[in-house]
Amino acid sequence: MFAPMAQKKRKNKVNGVPMARLADKYTLYLDSVQSPDHEAQFFNRAYKKAFDRAPLILREDFCGTAAVCCEWVKNKPERRALGVDLDAEPLAWGRENNLTSLRERDRERITLLEADVRDIRGPKADVVAAQNFSFYCFKTREELRRYFRCAYRNMAREGVLVLDMLGGQETMEEDHEEIKKMKGYDYVFEQEWFDPITNNCRFWIHFRFPDGSEMKRVFGYEWRLWSIPEVRELLSEAGFAESLVYWEDTEKDTGEGSGTYRIRKKAESDPTWVAYIVARKQP
Repeated sequence: MFAPMAQKKRKNKVNGVPMARLADKYTLYLDSVQSPDHEAQFFNRAYKKAFDRAPLILREDFCGTAAVCCEWVKNKPERRALGVDLDAEPLAWGRENNLTSLRERDRERITLLEADVRDIRGPKADVVAAQNFSFYCFKTREELRRYFRCAYRNMAREGVLVLDMLGGQETMEEDHEEIKKMKGYDYVFEQEWFDPITNNCRFWIHFRFPDGSEMKRVFGYEWRLWSIPEVRELLSEAGFAESLVYWEDTEKDTGEGSGTYRIRKKAESDPTWVAYIVARKQP
């Protein structure tokens, strides 16, 4: 684990103020966790694969700061986006920071709503997306199937639901940290506990700085770790015509993920994996 020296702590403080007190948690999250450009490109690619045309309307469920909505419409006058989230704080931050970075004519094509994603209907979207494992908040088959049915009703006649999933043996280890070094700080993903009877678990995100200060437990998640077969079965029960698994390619030299996802029917076991599920609505 990263352990800064005492001398470095003093050197890197800004006017004596710990770096953690000067940092913005949503800026750090966007930098370390999200890749809005990659997400928008993948949604476009997956939809074209399904229907051989470009999608226009995105609905981003659990949208947080709506960074993906902004990327979706940026410099694309034919596109519109709807972002839905239950938490007012990230929505407000997104309006003040992400939306204001766009030109006014692009901002006008984004709608943000503070609401339960299961309660909002319309407009019909070409792509409904639930990213960053957000649907793991639903812990029973009944709850998750209900969400999938809501997503289905909110899709256009030709539409796809895009989900990302996290799994592997290491995601079930208790008191385990994954650390990613970023420019000027460390991103820390902590797995606090996992219950093998229910598959319920708790994760935290921390940010650690070179001066030894830390933003601890900035974001917390209590999830059920769903498996890919469970999710695909529930999608089928909710009415989707088919679901495809996009598995990440591996770099031959390093053995690490390449960031490129391709349709797979089988995959090798990986201690920690991330995959996309793309479910197609029956036209």
